[in-house]
Amino acid sequence: MELRVLRYFLAVCEEKNISKAANSLHISQPSLSRQLKNLEEELGVTLFYRGHQEITLTQEGYYLQEHAEEIISLK
Repeated sequence: MELRVLRYFLAVCEEKNISKAANSLHISQPSLSRQLKNLEEELGVTLFYRGHQEITLTQEGYYLQEHAEEIISLK
């Protein structure tokens, strides 16, 4: 897992929308979606409930968000 991917994850958590997060990160939406899917596969959990306009975090997503914020703040 790379710090870059944790930053992507946190941007999606903040925006609650993959397209908006991709725009704020200046990357394409398909690329961001692929990175998030790869992260979920690497961890073996689902991090988001995906809706049409908004996504919400699963329990595992909230756990990762908390720890990702700690990790990023250490850098």
